[in-house]
Amino acid sequence: MTNKKIAFTGGGTAGHVTPNIAIMNELKDENYEFVYIGSKKGIEKDLMEKQNVPYYGISSGKLRRYFDMENVKDIFRVLKGCFEARKILKKLKPDLLFSKGGFVSVPVIIAANSLKIPIFIHESDITPGLANKISKRFATKIFTSFEETTKYFPQDKAVAIGSPIRKEILTGSAENGKRYLDFHSGKPILTIMGGSLGAKKINEAVRANLDELTKHYQIVHLCGKNNLDPQLETRSGYRQFEYVHEELADILAATDLVITRGGSNSIFEFLALEIPMLIIPLGLNQSRGDQILNAKSFTEKGFAITLQDEDVTKESLLEHVKLLQEKRDEIKNSMAKANQRRTSALSALTDEIKNVLNNS
Repeated sequence: MTNKKIAFTGGGTAGHVTPNIAIMNELKDENYEFVYIGSKKGIEKDLMEKQNVPYYGISSGKLRRYFDMENVKDIFRVLKGCFEARKILKKLKPDLLFSKGGFVSVPVIIAANSLKIPIFIHESDITPGLANKISKRFATKIFTSFEETTKYFPQDKAVAIGSPIRKEILTGSAENGKRYLDFHSGKPILTIMGGSLGAKKINEAVRANLDELTKHYQIVHLCGKNNLDPQLETRSGYRQFEYVHEELADILAATDLVITRGGSNSIFEFLALEIPMLIIPLGLNQSRGDQILNAKSFTEKGFAITLQDEDVTKESLLEHVKLLQEKRDEIKNSMAKANQRRTSALSALTDEIKNVLNNS
């Protein structure tokens, strides 16, 4: 009997890929085969190569909500991507397609639907992205991170389960993290994460405050690709990285406070780890506003404080870090209570996947 095969798709940022990796890791003992269909040059390609998962690149166009001449070209790219994805899926014959969204997922989902392959979608944010808005009509089942999100999808398909968190992120060692960073236990550790693409405004505000911040904290700065500052390489109490992979769990285990964008996957991981967070969501000039709503929800639930991107200055960042430190215990208590009530989204997802595959 041949092994059941799962095709994964999703890309554009690490947030569209890491939940797929979490599912693969959870199912790796089930003798399923995994393949990945993504864009030809996206971050998903690099991440899958690190997982040793067979990767297939297709043409993809960026889905925009505004008029741009590139939209015309992108219609043809998406159509080309549909044909390429269909050819790949016909050859691979997967038993299920799992999508985490992002513009590359649309042609793959359309192709899978035309081949009658069951399609599972997970939507991370409170309001669905354009890719998942298009894809919802083709989905067999739709999972959401937030309860508030199910109203945007057909009620017979949608279920709120939370965010599928990588189990390895929960098993880090604070001692190993401090050793890796060459940090000590005398000062708390503040970690800054601007997302896989980095965040120029946050990077600048953090570096402008280094003298003051390093009086009170040891700083881990994940600043994104090509955003390292060579002049700060030897700075005491400050470590900068473009991006970290295997070491992230240990770094987060050692982290006392975090400054983050409002991407759903990241903030749900910090919630699970009970790390109080200052969320600086992408502004409306850079996004559709999903991170602003994610941040609002987490702040209202007592898991975070929020600083809007357009309000980021040297002074406001420092004020909000002080406020986060003041509210630290209160936030940790709210997180602990929520975690006692929460069931595992990863288990819920993998149970659903196994159910479909075992009955196909």
